[in-house]
Amino acid sequence: MAKKPGRSTGKHAGKSAGKAAGKNGGKAAVKNDGKTAVNSARKSAPPPGPADRWETPAADVLRWVRGTDLSALDQAGTPGWAGDRADGEKLMAARGEELADLQERLFAHGRTGGDRSVLLVLQGLDTSGKGGIVRHVVGMVDPQGVMHRGFGVPTPEEQQHDYLWRIRNALPRPGYLGVFDRSHHEQVLVVRVDRLEPVRVWRKHFAELNAFEAEVAASGTVIVKVTLVVSPDEQKKRLAKRLERPDKHWKYNPSDIDVRLKLPEYLAAYQEMLDRTSTKEAPWYVVPADRKWYARLAVTELLTDALRSLDLGWPPADFDVAAEKARLAAT
Repeated sequence: MAKKPGRSTGKHAGKSAGKAAGKNGGKAAVKNDGKTAVNSARKSAPPPGPADRWETPAADVLRWVRGTDLSALDQAGTPGWAGDRADGEKLMAARGEELADLQERLFAHGRTGGDRSVLLVLQGLDTSGKGGIVRHVVGMVDPQGVMHRGFGVPTPEEQQHDYLWRIRNALPRPGYLGVFDRSHHEQVLVVRVDRLEPVRVWRKHFAELNAFEAEVAASGTVIVKVTLVVSPDEQKKRLAKRLERPDKHWKYNPSDIDVRLKLPEYLAAYQEMLDRTSTKEAPWYVVPADRKWYARLAVTELLTDALRSLDLGWPPADFDVAAEKARLAAT
């Protein structure tokens, strides 16, 4: 599958985590500015839900195929989905039950000595919907099992180290779902477009990125890399909306206009990044993002598939259950 250019600077690096996704099954969201929603009770299995309208599994239809023309992507499309928005929102709510259950199993696995984790990488230009994915998709799971990190311009301390140093420090620990808002791939995106390094230097990063991700995958982390692609027209509308609403001014940066003027360069950078860093261990999935509901549904599917692939059960009790029941009854 193909997608559109996503930017890589990082001024708004910490557009992190969300509030409770009330419409998404009542699940809790990741902390945001100290506000944490409380998880509602979850069942061990998803309830009978609406019909699954995926004609082709999201992972199959959205997986990047090397050589695909990114510029030909329909950013308003809904690849693989045969339903409408209402169908998608119903299925996403139902998937939220399963997603929360699977993530809790992962967290329990880590708390009892397991070594598995999942890393969701979100790339895309500003307004492509990365923050919305965090709020509405990651927001459906228990925040205590989530490690969220936004990557902006390197700090003075980070500049003293190799560019992968801060990435390694942010990788999810066993049992956790890690979420990167922008990532190590900025090194072949904004670094390239803004000419922050000579060509001979940044071109070496493709091999470095692949080797790094192979290492991370071998350690027990399932990597889900998503590039969100928004059309220039839709991006313009979203930026205009931020300028019209005082409550959205904090999300706007004047440099966003500068990036729009470089869209052809970003398109080329994203094209090569996708072609050269989509691997068996860490494939890219390209998600059209003009329709926010579709992008959120698609990432929900990809994340659910990743957690399912771990095939984790509940860890057995390390105590005598019958004896503890008797002790409790006696109190």
